[in-house]
Amino acid sequence: MTMRLRGSGTYSMKIWGRHLLKHGIQICSSRASCQIKRYYSFLPDNVKSLRMVANPDISKIRNIGIMAHIDAGKTTTTERMLFYSGFTRTLGDVDDGDTVTDFMVQERERGITIQSATVTFDWKTHRINLIDTPGHVDFTLEVERALRVLDGAVAVFDASAGVEAQTLTVWRQAEKHHIPCICFLNKMDKPTASFSIESIRQKLKTNPLLLQIPVGIGRNFTGVIDLVSSQQMIWKAASREDDGRVFETKPLSQVENSDLVVEAEEARAALIEQVADLDDEFADLLLTNFSDNFDAIPSMKEAVRRVTLARKAVPVLCGSSLKNKGVQPLLDAITAYLPAPDERHNDLIRWYKDDLCALAFKVVHDKQRGPLVFLRIYSGTMKPQTAIHNINRNNVERMSRLLVPFADQHVEITSLAAGNIALAVGLKQTVTGDTIVSSKASAAAAARRANRDQAPETKASVILSGVEVPEPVFFCSIEPPTMAKQADLENALDCLQREDPSLKVRVDPDSGQTILCGMGELHIEIIHDRIRREYGIETHLGPLQVAYRETILNHASATETLDRTVGDKRHVVTVTLAVHPVDDISSGNSCDVMFEEETERQMSAEMKDAVDNGVQSSYFQGPLLGYPVQGVATAIQSIRLEPGTSLAMVSACVSRCMLKAMKQAGGQILEPVMSLEVTVWEEHLSSVLGDLAQRRGAIKDIQSRNDAMKLVLATVPLAEMMGYSTVLRTLSSGNATFSLQLDSYEAMNPQHQKSLIQKVAGLA
Repeated sequence: MTMRLRGSGTYSMKIWGRHLLKHGIQICSSRASCQIKRYYSFLPDNVKSLRMVANPDISKIRNIGIMAHIDAGKTTTTERMLFYSGFTRTLGDVDDGDTVTDFMVQERERGITIQSATVTFDWKTHRINLIDTPGHVDFTLEVERALRVLDGAVAVFDASAGVEAQTLTVWRQAEKHHIPCICFLNKMDKPTASFSIESIRQKLKTNPLLLQIPVGIGRNFTGVIDLVSSQQMIWKAASREDDGRVFETKPLSQVENSDLVVEAEEARAALIEQVADLDDEFADLLLTNFSDNFDAIPSMKEAVRRVTLARKAVPVLCGSSLKNKGVQPLLDAITAYLPAPDERHNDLIRWYKDDLCALAFKVVHDKQRGPLVFLRIYSGTMKPQTAIHNINRNNVERMSRLLVPFADQHVEITSLAAGNIALAVGLKQTVTGDTIVSSKASAAAAARRANRDQAPETKASVILSGVEVPEPVFFCSIEPPTMAKQADLENALDCLQREDPSLKVRVDPDSGQTILCGMGELHIEIIHDRIRREYGIETHLGPLQVAYRETILNHASATETLDRTVGDKRHVVTVTLAVHPVDDISSGNSCDVMFEEETERQMSAEMKDAVDNGVQSSYFQGPLLGYPVQGVATAIQSIRLEPGTSLAMVSACVSRCMLKAMKQAGGQILEPVMSLEVTVWEEHLSSVLGDLAQRRGAIKDIQSRNDAMKLVLATVPLAEMMGYSTVLRTLSSGNATFSLQLDSYEAMNPQHQKSLIQKVAGLA
C-alpha cells in the first residue's frame, strides 16, 4: 500500500518517512511534519488492520454525512469521532484552525466549513465513510451532492437554538433523497441549553425517538442515560487534561439519584410504547413475551433500527462535542441504527451484479495530479490502471490511480469494492453527476435486466440521477489585473466551475465583461480569494452590474444625409425613416424593421441587408445612456443614393438617422425586474415586508408553508437587490432564504430615471 501525503522537506519529516516506509507507506509533497504526526500517527499501529480490511464486509460499512445549521458543531463532532476512533491522537479545534476536515485556508481563517470533506475510519468492527458538510446557505450544493451518495445522516442541533433555518434546508434535502437520519442535540453544556424535542417534532414534521436523556443540563451536564440499554454514562469534569476517552458506565439500577431513575424509567416506558406503535414485529414480541417485564427486551435495538431505516422516526441523542461528552454513544448509534449500503440500493446491485457502477459526485483539482474525482461505488469493484466507460458522455477514460480519501490526504489502494467512497486519478472528462461503469456492454446488460424487472409500459434507467444544481442568486463582474492574465483567469474559472457546479461564469454580451454568478456574497468572496491564493491572479471584483435597457416614448421621423469622400470617390446617401414604440416592452423582443412597399420594391437584397445592419447596430446603443434598445419598431420610408455609394456608407447613414429619430421620440430607461421568493418565519414577516417596500418591491402573494413558515412572492428591481442576502439574514436572524430570477423589463419612473442619469454622468 502507498500513502501519499503533502509534506515539507524537514529533517523530522524524513525520519517519519523512514518510519512509515517500514510499513510500506510512501510520503510525498507538502505538509508540516508536526501535522503529519497529528493526522497520521495512527498509521504505524493500524496499518496492518487497514490492509486486512481495505474492502470490509459491505454490511459493516456506513456512509454517513454530518449536516446542520452553521455553528451547530458539525466539524467539532467530526473531530471527536476521528479522535475516539484512533484516526488522530490529539483533539483539533475549529478556533485553533487545526481540524482535519476544515483544511482549506479560507475555512481555518473564518472558522467555517466551506466544502465537504470525506474521511474514512474504523469504529470497532465497522468502517465509516464520513462527509462533513457546510452549514452556510451559500454552500448548499456541497450538502446536496454529499447527501446524494450517502446512506445515512447525522443532523446536529445546537441545544440552545433548536431547529434553525439551514437545518430545515438540509433536512428537506435529506428527505428528498430518502435518507434515514439520527439527531444529535449538541452543546448540552451551554447555560441556555434546553433538552426539548418539540421543535424537532413541529418544525421537521417527524417522530423523534428519545434514546437518551441528559444527566444534568448546562454547566451541570455530566453524561447521559441510554434508554435502550438502561445504562448511565458519566464523563469526568471537563479539564485541559480530560479528552473524554474514559467514562463510567453503570446499570440504571445502581444509579443513586432516585429522581433521575424515575425520570429515566418513565422515558424508557414512553420509548417502548412509541416503538411498539411504529413497529408491528416489536409490538407482537412485546405482547407475547415481555408483557410483565419491560426491563429485559433484547430486540429493542433491532426494532429501533427497523423504524429508523423505514424513516418512520428518528433516534435522538444528546451530548457536548466540545466538552468531549456523548460522542462515543453517537458512534455506536451510527453503526447500530443507520443502514449499510446493501440495504438501500438493491436495484442497482441486482441489475449490475458484479459489474462496476459508480457515481461521480465531486471533482477537485490538484496541482500535481490534475482533477481528482470522488466516486461512490454502488456495485462491482474498482481497480487502478483500468478503463472505465462514462455513460453520460459516452466516452472511455483510463483511471491511473485509486485512492481512499482522508480529508486533503489520501491512501493509495489496489482495489475498492461496492459500498465505499473512492477518489480516482486520471479521469479528465468526468464531471459531477456522471455515471461510471466498467464498459458499454455492462451498461447494456444492466439495462436489459432492469427492463425485465419493470412493467411493460415503463422503462428503467441504469443512469444514476445526478446532482440538482440550484440557480445562482448573486452576480458580479470579475477582471484580471492585465489582459496578459486573461487566459490564466479563464483557466482558473474553468477549473473552479468543474469543482463547483453552483458557480456560473458567463460573458455579458452588452459590456463584454466576465460575470460570476454564485449562491451568495460569501460564495463569490471565497471564489475570489481562491483565485488569488491558488492561481496567483489578483483579480478585481466589480459591483453588481445591472443590465438596463432603453426604449422610446413617442412616434418620430427623421431624415439624415451622409456626404463623404473617401480617396477620390464621393459617397452620398439620404435616408428617411420613422420610429415608434411597440405595445409590449416587457417581453424583451428584438426590435422590428419594416420597409415602405415602394421603397422595398426598388431595393436589392444586398441593399436591404445593409439597411437592416444599420438599424440593428443602432439598437446596441440607446439615446439616453447608451444601453441596448428594445421595444422599438422602425419603418424605412425612403433611401436615395448617388451611383458608386458603398453599402457600408448606407448602413452608417441608417444608423445615424435611427439615433436622430430616437432622440426626437424621447428616451425611456427600462430596468430588469426580478421575481423574488422569500421563505421566512412568521415572526420576521413584517420586517421583511417593510424592507421590500423600501426596495420598491411589489408583493404578489403571501402563502403559508409548514405552519409558522411564510412564502412571500414579490417582484423587485434588480438594482435594489444588491447586498440583500446580508440584509435578509440580519432581519430574520438567519432564519430566511430567498431565490431570484429575471421576470421582465419595466419602465423606470421619472424620478429614479433622473437619479440614474445623474449617477452615470457622475453628477450624483
